[in-house]
Amino acid sequence: MDDKELLEKLRNPDTRNYGFNLLVRAYQQRIYRIARKMVVDHDDADDVTQEVFIKVHKAIDHFREDASLYTWIYRIATNECLTFLTRKRRRFFLPLEDIAGELSARIDAIPGPSGDEIQKKLQKALLTLPDKQRLVFNLKYYEDMPYEQMAEVTGTSEGALKASYHHAVKKIEDFMKND
Repeated sequence: MDDKELLEKLRNPDTRNYGFNLLVRAYQQRIYRIARKMVVDHDDADDVTQEVFIKVHKAIDHFREDASLYTWIYRIATNECLTFLTRKRRRFFLPLEDIAGELSARIDAIPGPSGDEIQKKLQKALLTLPDKQRLVFNLKYYEDMPYEQMAEVTGTSEGALKASYHHAVKKIEDFMKND
């Protein structure tokens, strides 16, 4: 089902619940993946994903179709991830480094075969990045999202996104070499 048909179902009071079910099925895994890359912890990623869909449900009637439905939902998801991380820092009165340390410890606790050590090291390197750089890296590297679409999702210029991605890659390379 394409976005147009899905939106018709969502905007029709008789099929709204069915349409929302279809929307969740279509986007839940992708939203969870980006949330998990940003907040690391499974339970936190589940919470963020749930919040995203609550916001989508409440705001779907205000969706103007300036961008694709996918882009609009991703924008909500990325904002929700950034908000979650900010709230977490404030709630525990922790500086950025301490949150990164806490999340890094959670990465170490994730069981996995020894071949996953490189992946864990990459995740730890990502935690050293500022939130927005980490978001840009995740969207480009893991989601293979084009810069044009990233610009729509983040509300940032393509040039700034390319620079942010470049800086993120350099920092990750340095981390991988020096750690």
